Amino acid sequence: MANLRIPSFILPILLISLSSFSYNANLVGARQLLETPLPDLPKPKLPELPPLPKVGLPPKPELPELPKPELPKLPELPKPELPAVPHLPSLPKPTLPKDFPIVPTHSTNP
Repeated sequence: MANLRIPSFILPILLISLSSFSYNANLVGARQLLETPLPDLPKPKLPELPPLPKVGLPPKPELPELPKPELPKLPELPKPELPAVPHLPSLPKPTLPKDFPIVPTHSTNP
């Protein structure tokens, strides 16, 4: 059996393009509406709004002062003693021999 592989976005594009062929709109009428002059109409007088009453802020409410709670004292915990760190002897530092080869660098200066 043959398998026809069409991407899924082709079908909506095909339907929209084919349906636009059968669309018979009178586009000239829209242009004629834009070209017709409008009559000059007087602007209507807007009614005036009455002044709004001025409202002040209500007084700040007084909150009673709350007493601070007394917390019980926490018992002191004993501090643990740490074990002593053993002393490590210092090791001798290695030295390079005098005839140690020098690694060449990638510099362009001689």
